[in-house]
Amino acid sequence: MKWNAELYDQKHAFVYQYGESVLELLGVQPGERILDLGCGTGYLTQQIADLGADVAGIDYSPEMIQKAKQSHPEVSFSVADASRFSFTEPFDAVFSNAALHWVKNHDAMIKCVYHSLKPGGRFVAEMGGKGNVQQLIAATKQVLLKHGYSKQAETEIWRFPSLGEYTSELESHGFRVTFAVHFDRPTALQDGEQSVTKWIAMFGEQYFEGVPSDTKQQMLKEITEILRPLYYKKGIWYSDYKRLRFIAVKQ
Repeated sequence: MKWNAELYDQKHAFVYQYGESVLELLGVQPGERILDLGCGTGYLTQQIADLGADVAGIDYSPEMIQKAKQSHPEVSFSVADASRFSFTEPFDAVFSNAALHWVKNHDAMIKCVYHSLKPGGRFVAEMGGKGNVQQLIAATKQVLLKHGYSKQAETEIWRFPSLGEYTSELESHGFRVTFAVHFDRPTALQDGEQSVTKWIAMFGEQYFEGVPSDTKQQMLKEITEILRPLYYKKGIWYSDYKRLRFIAVKQ
């Protein structure tokens, strides 16, 4: 997937803005060595650095890392796969916001995180939880099937686990989960009538691989209309976000 870093910063700033509350869970201490896993354009990575930590950011997207380096030149950023990364020096903490649900191989990712931490190091993250954007996914697949795109309708872009499912996985890899919560967070979208279209352009383009542009535009209008009674409230469009947030400590 090729990311549009400019669109991400301009129209989807809520991703990192909500992540600021996850930073409170991280509890950065000056001098700590911290990894931002799935750092995107580096906004939160910079905030970690501003708190006095020695921080590094990694992301799978070259476009995101390029923008991060341009925007935050004093912070260390690199392109890396969340399931296949390693550093010579261990970290006090690994932080991740709105990234883990994109990872395909969670077993390998959790192993990488575990091995990158010092004993007693913490893994602090927020990701999409069970039921996240469920209404949007259902509407998208409904319209894809209506137009004969059954293959695209079978696409599974993200993994949104339940709290019990994910905490068990963390524990099976040697972590002690000290905090975990799964909660609803209706999230306001930008650009009014274009909100759903812009969200899909940023995050759900894989659903429309091989779909002609004019057909795609018609389908996006249909998806928007299906979601209108669910998403449109008092003049604002809201997505049905459900988040999973946790702290896990390496034993």
